[in-house]
Amino acid sequence: MVDKDIRLLMEAILDYERWIKSVEEERGRRSYLRYTRILIDFLFYVIHRGISWKETFTFKTLYSFQTYSGHKGASSALKSLSDYLYKQGRIDHSLRASRPKNHLPDIYEDYLLYYKQSLQVSKGTCIQSRRILVCFHEYMENHAVKLPDLKLEHLDAFLAGFRVARSTRKTYRHHLRGFLKYLYIERGIIKKDLAWFLVGPPMFAQPKPPKFLRPEEVKRLFSNLKIETPFDMRTYAIVHLIYSLGLRSAEITKITFDDISFRKGELTLKDRKTDNPITLPVPEQTIKAIALYVTKARPRSKNRHIFLTFQTPFRPIDSGTVRYLIAKAMKKAELNATSHWLRHTYAQNLLEMGRDIYEIKEMLGHKNIQSARPYLHIHTKLIRKVIFNETL
Repeated sequence: MVDKDIRLLMEAILDYERWIKSVEEERGRRSYLRYTRILIDFLFYVIHRGISWKETFTFKTLYSFQTYSGHKGASSALKSLSDYLYKQGRIDHSLRASRPKNHLPDIYEDYLLYYKQSLQVSKGTCIQSRRILVCFHEYMENHAVKLPDLKLEHLDAFLAGFRVARSTRKTYRHHLRGFLKYLYIERGIIKKDLAWFLVGPPMFAQPKPPKFLRPEEVKRLFSNLKIETPFDMRTYAIVHLIYSLGLRSAEITKITFDDISFRKGELTLKDRKTDNPITLPVPEQTIKAIALYVTKARPRSKNRHIFLTFQTPFRPIDSGTVRYLIAKAMKKAELNATSHWLRHTYAQNLLEMGRDIYEIKEMLGHKNIQSARPYLHIHTKLIRKVIFNETL
């Protein structure tokens, strides 16, 4: 990075700060101070990395800085700065006005497509994985390392460059391990399965059993559900589906009219995470909840998916929306729980009905028995009845 580029960026940040301070009453002092701290860190980051003025306001730089710094408001601050400079004609595009493409070499794009289709992950998870792989590809290019020559020390050095919390670093390792397994198992590009060696510091604690709702909490959740508006009716139907069938958020989004029989009270899940279709009996109350939403709230659309957005063009909701609706319903009932708690509660109910672990595995759609085994530890009623002679 030449002195001219540094001077351009310093002048741009100072001009932007003077402008944002002039409208401080509109934006608030807290926003001004927060943006100032972020942009100062950004200046030092650009200088340290030697990023040219031409590459400063790109999504590649934005994501790498956001990952490196850990600033939650980095995206908003840099987009606001770029928007200010674009309107002044000092740069030829605004980060706020354009959408990131983040196109990677074919091997990365092939993996992301494989990751999305084979594991049925949410859109948000795919975006997160892409961002990490963008940073990883940048590291590989900067250090002139080819994928077949990848070694463990390269991975350690890459991860060491992130100043993030332990939990966030764990997430980065998870996404990187998936890519490494793909390179080794599916494509044979690397000679060793490096994913096995990409581990964090030891955690001296036993795995926590799945969390679920107690009977009184289930009653509180359903008693707080309303059916007054179309939004209420959609949430009402989704909560019933997850509680009574233990469905994943992604599975909810894929249900079509061809999958459900209102007369027989059955739901066929054709596209499961394990590629193992199954037909499940649907309780009468859940059938009624879905019918209420379909007849009274669902937008008129030729789309065969049952759960649609309420904004045009009407399209299937995504798994993030499902999780948001459940979280909102939980918060309204004063419960600190997620949609997965409902899924775990379904497994708890199956245990109490006398179903064995193999049946639970099939009904939950797990790929192997190890995934279902943790549910054996949540039969709280039986444990307390045997040991303490109590009931919940």
